[in-house]
Amino acid sequence: MTTQRLDRESFVPMYYQLQQALIHDMDEGVHRPGDRLPSESELCDSYGVSRTVVRQALRELEIGGRIVRRKGQGSFVTPPKTSELLVQTLTGLHEDVTSRGGTMRSEVRRLERVPATPEVAAELAIAPGDPVIVLDRLRFVDEIPWVVVVTYLPYALCPRLLEEDLTHQSLYALLEDEYGIEISWGRRQVEAVPAPAAVARSLDIRRDSPILLLSSTSYAPDGRPVEYFVASHRGDLSRFEVRLERRRGAPRNPLLTVQSAGT
Repeated sequence: MTTQRLDRESFVPMYYQLQQALIHDMDEGVHRPGDRLPSESELCDSYGVSRTVVRQALRELEIGGRIVRRKGQGSFVTPPKTSELLVQTLTGLHEDVTSRGGTMRSEVRRLERVPATPEVAAELAIAPGDPVIVLDRLRFVDEIPWVVVVTYLPYALCPRLLEEDLTHQSLYALLEDEYGIEISWGRRQVEAVPAPAAVARSLDIRRDSPILLLSSTSYAPDGRPVEYFVASHRGDLSRFEVRLERRRGAPRNPLLTVQSAGT
């Protein structure tokens, strides 16, 4: 096993550096399809990192389809994929609605500094208990309750955000224009679920009505997570558009682009 050195002085999270080091080894044939990766303890010793860092790196590799984890056996490198890839645009809901001529308004129900829960900390690559900003908004499109969004951001990145009025502002535009926080790429998951009672009341729909639950983590160009949100979209009003493209002879290019509303 080759071991690339990790830069402990870098702003790039250690788990992301480890993830990229393992991907490099896979691409170079050090770890071939079907091979079992070194165990968590072996990776900890080889790279001088904690088990938490190793587990987060392996989790990201599994989400990205580069490995499969088998209980009691370990992590195995998967064969190269030839199926369609999903690439999501990082436009926010505010930008998407206004570009279509609609009106966007947010009812800010919570905006405060809180300690990060283990789940939020894992998504933002910080320690549990570290301060984060939580932003809870009920968002209206043309005065119709459309989506409940709960957003988390590392407090150290934008402490003055607590003083902002986000009723009519785009969060993404504010982060980029006022705080210099560039959002380069992200990972989003969408699933259909029944609406819990509290969400149903907020969206003015019946309990257990179908909603689209969107979870997303966004990253700066250097790989730092800068935002994590969970959004509950009304299923009767929301639509996620998919553009299909066929490109012969270019299997590595994205064949599917998913355009989805963010924050």
